[in-house]
Amino acid sequence: MPLPQEFHDLAARVNNWGRWGPDDEIGTLNLITDEVVRAAAGCVRRGLRIPLALPLRQDGVQTGAIPGRVNPLHTMTAINQQLFGPGTVATSDDAVTMSLQAATHWDGLAHVSHSGRLYNNRPADTVTAHAGAARLGIEKATPLASRGVLLDVARAHGTDRLPGGYAVTPEDLDLAEELARTTVGPGDIVLIRTGQLRHYLAGDRQAYGFPSPGLSVRTPEWFHARDVAAVANDTLTFEIFPPEIADLWMPVHALHLVEMGMLQGQNWNLEDLSTACADLGRATFFLSAVAEPFTGGTGAPVAPVAVL
Repeated sequence: MPLPQEFHDLAARVNNWGRWGPDDEIGTLNLITDEVVRAAAGCVRRGLRIPLALPLRQDGVQTGAIPGRVNPLHTMTAINQQLFGPGTVATSDDAVTMSLQAATHWDGLAHVSHSGRLYNNRPADTVTAHAGAARLGIEKATPLASRGVLLDVARAHGTDRLPGGYAVTPEDLDLAEELARTTVGPGDIVLIRTGQLRHYLAGDRQAYGFPSPGLSVRTPEWFHARDVAAVANDTLTFEIFPPEIADLWMPVHALHLVEMGMLQGQNWNLEDLSTACADLGRATFFLSAVAEPFTGGTGAPVAPVAVL
């Protein structure tokens, strides 16, 4: 079924193809300039470091509902092995097999295509079985550090967790921005808390997945107008699931990754950050969120740290 005209109209309003030249492969990360990073460093006042990644574990967030996505399978390849003879120094080594989007991760720009195209008008068939993403691979993402802004939509609505199927709208983002007492601006990395991860942290993997609150198809224009560099949240699906428009699946993925060239992240643990921001009365911080540089990857694990 072809994408509806409503989607194409939205795509035209947020499209960044050619904005940074015909050879660009990093999209809105171009907005994180040296000046933006220097200003972001000023957000560090106490030196409080809050990790935002989930542990990589075999009973992680993946339940098999998304085909091919597997939680990390950790195996030992050497255990106290004395490589140079008895009584010498011994080593232990291990290996892991996992989906690059298994846990806390960034979706790369080659993760989604529509109408046969990737970001910046690249053909979708540049993603191949052997090479992965020949263009727009996650390794192209620049060292990702900038000002982070927590938009705590759940707290703005006076709740611990938004209900499943709740569509986060631009009006919700405005409300959370007011709570944050800041203005989202160019080069910012925006973290959106719905509280959905509380299901997983409480041990209910199935409830964490579906139905899920998430971003409405109306929100990409909000990020585009503010020149946001990247967006992440605390859900498995990122956008509202099931979709708010019947038979229009993953439109926010397509608008962010294909049209805007903007990375998006899922399965981020924003609970401790939410508490710290509420206690300190602030919602801005220095954020380090460098993706693992898997060559040709369409996404990658990340271990982000917010520094307040």
